[in-house]
Amino acid sequence: MAVTRDTILEALTRLSLPDGGNPVSRDMIRALSVDGGTVRFVIEAPSPELAQQMTPLREAAQQLVAQLPGVENVSVVLTAHGPTGGQGQGPAQGRAAAGAAGQGAAPSLKIGGHPKPQTEPLKPAGVKSVIAIASGKGGVGKSTVSSNLAVALARAGRRVGLLDADIYGPSQPRMMGNAKRAASPDGKIIEPLTAHGVTFMSIGSMMEEGKAVVWRGPMLMGAMQQLLGQVAWGELDILLIDLPPGTGDVQLTLGQRSALSGAIVVSTPQDVALLDARKAIDMFHTLKVPVMGLIENMSSFICPHCGGESHPFGHGGVAAEAERLGAPLLASLPLDLDTRLGGDAGQPIASGDSPAADAYAQLADRMIQGGVA
Repeated sequence: MAVTRDTILEALTRLSLPDGGNPVSRDMIRALSVDGGTVRFVIEAPSPELAQQMTPLREAAQQLVAQLPGVENVSVVLTAHGPTGGQGQGPAQGRAAAGAAGQGAAPSLKIGGHPKPQTEPLKPAGVKSVIAIASGKGGVGKSTVSSNLAVALARAGRRVGLLDADIYGPSQPRMMGNAKRAASPDGKIIEPLTAHGVTFMSIGSMMEEGKAVVWRGPMLMGAMQQLLGQVAWGELDILLIDLPPGTGDVQLTLGQRSALSGAIVVSTPQDVALLDARKAIDMFHTLKVPVMGLIENMSSFICPHCGGESHPFGHGGVAAEAERLGAPLLASLPLDLDTRLGGDAGQPIASGDSPAADAYAQLADRMIQGGVA
């Protein structure tokens, strides 16, 4: 009988660590490969100091796996994270202290890392529905729509969460006007931030500002698993997930591993944007995630000087696409200078009173009336 990854991981859960848990639950198993009867993996200790104490664990793991049916050879390597806070150290190599500024050292919280095995789709406890806000390409205002929609829904009386899933280019801390560092009381549970009545979390709230995230796909998957499963979201009516543009690892992870209620696709009306929006829609169909509707952003522009209306990106393209798909057009949002200024200032336009705020209020109301939120 051939040995499998699941069999090996299940066996390794029988090993106990001195400070509690096992190597699997503590996310220490790396690079596990099975080639016929040959098994190789790495045990990654939290620090070099702990690695020096874990040699007996490595030997026990090797003996345990060697006894499994179908295993002929076992190679186990013991390694460790580098020291925290070294100059020039990137996020993939160290550990981030996720504590609010001025509150002293917080428990060490590892960010990213390989995803942990899961048997059920991931959905935060207490969250009624999880909706992804997506776009086929960047620059169509998806993050602006996400933050303002979250605020509009909160003003309409809904308990709203906003997850910034754009790992490489997080923007919600700036747009929501709260750039504090997220806190972790125990190194495991992450306390989210709040702004404008919205509970939100972003990888940007856990990293040093201006620091690039240089991660491969598995690290992204691990980070998304943390942001969904370790953040104390509390009781929410709706959790909006601001996806990165495109159809990459983050979208695939959420579509396959989380319990998405549906997706909303944002596009400008121009043909180039619609080409990529169709790819995003096709991706959700492939992942069997229902597309709840489309939003046409930057649909029109009202000149502040003469009051004339123009359509710099075209008009009606998203409406036509929605009709073709049989999906609702949820809103046609204007191209508005105050919307951009509000996002840069951390004061979403939906939090005030203006024609643009009214447009987001109508969008929120349509989602509520349609049972989406």
